[in-house]
Amino acid sequence: MKPRRFLTSFLLALCLLLAPSLSAATAEKSVAPGSGMVNELSSAISQITGIAISPLLGMGAVGAYQWFNAKSDSAKAKLPWFAQPWFWGPALLLVGLCFAKDSLGTVVPTALKKPLDVAEVFENKLSGLVATGAIVPLAMTVFKALEPSSASLSDHGFAAIDFSPVLNILMVPVALCVYACVWVVSHSINILILISPFATVDAALKSFRTAILASVVGSHWLSDFFGAMWAMVIVGVCLLLAGWAFRLLIFGNLFAWDILTFRRTRFTPETDSATAFLARKIEGVPARTFGKLRPEAGGWVFEYRPWLFLARRTLKLDLNHGNAAIGKGLLHPEVLRTDSGDSVDLLDLPPRYRGHEQAVAAALGIASVEDVGLMAAWNWLRGLLGLRPA
Repeated sequence: MKPRRFLTSFLLALCLLLAPSLSAATAEKSVAPGSGMVNELSSAISQITGIAISPLLGMGAVGAYQWFNAKSDSAKAKLPWFAQPWFWGPALLLVGLCFAKDSLGTVVPTALKKPLDVAEVFENKLSGLVATGAIVPLAMTVFKALEPSSASLSDHGFAAIDFSPVLNILMVPVALCVYACVWVVSHSINILILISPFATVDAALKSFRTAILASVVGSHWLSDFFGAMWAMVIVGVCLLLAGWAFRLLIFGNLFAWDILTFRRTRFTPETDSATAFLARKIEGVPARTFGKLRPEAGGWVFEYRPWLFLARRTLKLDLNHGNAAIGKGLLHPEVLRTDSGDSVDLLDLPPRYRGHEQAVAAALGIASVEDVGLMAAWNWLRGLLGLRPA
């Protein structure tokens, strides 16, 4: 489904889901002024969006806020697990350490900072997974204001039927979808920081994400309604970027894992295919799409599954035995199309294939293997200095 269609369908479904509840909240407002589901819904949307942008900071801040707002010890005891001091205290402490690392990032050498960035990537994944447990109790409180009071409702002619449990159950998958979409886009910033060689770019990306998170908190403090609307704008933008961010997430994590674990030293290439990412958009299939490169009669095809689980699709590549080549890069190999002396990168192979270029070429039926990029420059320099082995 195209992003615009998905966004339209999502917003329409959300409006259809919330329309009866908003009308009920209006009726309930006439019964009990000053209380209602709208405030709960606005608060939940802002909190879920904030937690998705920065799971550890979001859970810690929301938990501490709920703890200090609790009126009594019995009320604090009933708070969910993320609102207990044993969780939000260490969570905020770890966030402070990450902030200190980012503040010193412009003066710390990249070689010392990058391992910490790698650790933060995996921390963000772990905290993002843990934070899903906080989304359910937040979503389950949205329609609490609709619980009927038999005395007040009977006086106004309402039947005392409680639909709030059903509406809360319906709200949970919507909240989880919103959370997953925003988290994927937010996590892509960690991936960009990991692959960026410039500390100033890292700081700018972190500052941008912090500013977005601060805007969610600030707009919610100004007005519940305005905060919810701004959060929905962020959710809408994240829906449009979800596909791009998901492909970047898969690409960055696989490359980082291969490099950090020296996967190439214990890897044996397949005999009839190779794992690859598209290096550019080809016939409508976006760049960084993950799949398998396989030889076919007269050329090669790229097999992939959209979102990794949808129906398998096949892309015919504009390659033949006369213009196909494997490029030996400094970090990872490439599949090239060589025409008129120019080389075009069509697919990127993960770093696990580095050093196995000849085996990959034999498995795919590609005759040519050549150096590219920094590897080509390095081998040229070695030959110039007479350091290339015979």
